[in-house]
Amino acid sequence: MQKMTTWLWFDTEAEEAAEFYTSVFPDSRITDVCRYGEAGPRPQGMVMTGSNAKIDEGPGISLMVECDSQEEVDRYWDKLADEGREVACGWVTDRYGVSWQIVPKRLRELMADPDRAKAQRAAAAA
Repeated sequence: MQKMTTWLWFDTEAEEAAEFYTSVFPDSRITDVCRYGEAGPRPQGMVMTGSNAKIDEGPGISLMVECDSQEEVDRYWDKLADEGREVACGWVTDRYGVSWQIVPKRLRELMADPDRAKAQRAAAAA
């Protein structure tokens, strides 16, 4: 399996956002920090990211967290929605404009259930 790393761009809040996300997710940590030097374009010492494009707010890109229990869903939802925006159906936009899907692991299984698909077709035909 190929390892994938997600990079997010924040104009001035990179360090604050990284600290927030590591406080939300257990066993997470900041592994690399690159700071601006004298050449800028931000103040020397400010955390810099490795991206050239800012992700605009919106659900075009979202991060999904599959949870084992309702307690875990509620914990992530409450922390990410704090100063953010609750959307619907497991979606929340955090205080930095990043979209999240906080869902139970069982959701995929339920969505693939043939009885569910059969019921949807019957409802559409009615």
